[in-house]
Amino acid sequence: MIPISDNLQPTRTPVITWLLLGLNFLVFFFHLGLPEKLLIQTYYFWGLVPARLTDPQYAWYFGDQAGALITLFTSMFIHGGWLHLLANSWTLWLFGDDIEDRLGHLRFATLYLASGLIGGLTHLLLFSDSTTPLVGASGAVAGLMGAYLYLFPHARINVLVPLIFFIDVWKIPAVLYLPFWFIGELFSGTFSLVGISLSNVAFWAHIGGFIAGLLLVRAYIPDGYETTSTVFSAQPRYPDVIYLPGRKGEVIYFRRSG
Repeated sequence: MIPISDNLQPTRTPVITWLLLGLNFLVFFFHLGLPEKLLIQTYYFWGLVPARLTDPQYAWYFGDQAGALITLFTSMFIHGGWLHLLANSWTLWLFGDDIEDRLGHLRFATLYLASGLIGGLTHLLLFSDSTTPLVGASGAVAGLMGAYLYLFPHARINVLVPLIFFIDVWKIPAVLYLPFWFIGELFSGTFSLVGISLSNVAFWAHIGGFIAGLLLVRAYIPDGYETTSTVFSAQPRYPDVIYLPGRKGEVIYFRRSG
């Protein structure tokens, strides 16, 4: 199932979302011009290689173990191919603009980086002896998915569903779609721990990032909103939400107070 849109319409220009997208594409286009040998070296130097942080002898080969800490951040902006880049970029755009609209620019940027950091640390802890570089914004983007679940559990996500002879579009509440996605990652991640994996996807970076976003977003909610645990979301303290019907379903416009 591929998410293609939702029914939320933010009013704030998603400056940080655009900036992150632009930075990801800029880094990727720069890497396109590198010779293959240099590109591989770039992955190993700027990607997150767990052994560089856990094995002093392996780290010595790169010259600086302490310097490897920065790869927890730099690895978020490196992608291994077009599909990797486009998948992360699309998910960032789909969920990022709504979260940035609710949290504000600085809080959104901090949450994004914190989720990516925790996703990378999760991978590091579980695969501490790995010498394979971890690259991509997947942990940070998964954090946005967790934050979206907390903030907008009743939002409708339009999802492409491939059936036997055709593709249909289903409108699925975030409170159903996002946990379903997370459970799939959890199953795949569990299999990877016992050596059963059909891909090189870092599932535990996704899992760690998702949980981080889900748990941390509460601390980033601006004043004027309070948590209502019964609906598992942040609700406005004062009425500042307008529901407008549209041809393709309900569209929600947020008006910020103050």
